[in-house]
Amino acid sequence: MKKLIALAFSLVAAVAQASGGPAQLQSSGADLSDQASLQRGAALFMNYCMGCHSLKYLRYSRMAEDLGLTEQQVMSSLNFTGVKFGEPMTIAMKPADGDTWIGKAAPDLSLTARVRGSADWIYTYLKSFYRDPARPLGWNNVLFPGASMPNVLWELQGVQSAVFNAPEGDHAAGAAPVFSHFEQAQPGRLKPEEFDQVARDISNFLQYAAEPAGLKRQQIGVWVLLFLSVLTLLTWMLKHEYWRDVH
Repeated sequence: MKKLIALAFSLVAAVAQASGGPAQLQSSGADLSDQASLQRGAALFMNYCMGCHSLKYLRYSRMAEDLGLTEQQVMSSLNFTGVKFGEPMTIAMKPADGDTWIGKAAPDLSLTARVRGSADWIYTYLKSFYRDPARPLGWNNVLFPGASMPNVLWELQGVQSAVFNAPEGDHAAGAAPVFSHFEQAQPGRLKPEEFDQVARDISNFLQYAAEPAGLKRQQIGVWVLLFLSVLTLLTWMLKHEYWRDVH
């Protein structure tokens, strides 16, 4: 039994390390009811991310309907691949091209927010890039060490360098350095709080893309709760009336 418990803990630790690294997730403050944020996030994603990453489970027409955009706005400002308005949001880059250019085919991001649990992981990931000359493309990520993706937002954020401390404790020998903090090596076009908003908008949009029905689900959920509250009251009143003369 002890061996089984130890094995279970080791598996949990391995999964945690593979899915997130040592960095603590930051709160993104994502809000699906913030339509302006979703619109900004869509524009940022199309301009900075969609050269490599598709959203094949989301259609341009559905996005336009949910985000309050017209077909003309989408086709002129958010569609750079030339596909039709009702088609999925795919990319022109082939998997083989990704293998050649960046060492690995870029994954589809339709379900990333659901796979990672929330928009907080995406938000933290976008803010955790730092310069690493040892990596093929010169970038690394504290949240997801060894990520193949470069920091496509570096012009907005600036260039960060990561400061690591030597591990301490009984198991320090042979252990990896412990992340301490970031230092700004080169300023970007945006102030830190402005870049936080950029990362928040992209995270919010990807959370929407992972479940477009989430917008309507939240709206319907309020009415469902009100209905159940009224139904509960009527049921209680009916029970009270039915058993009133029974002692």
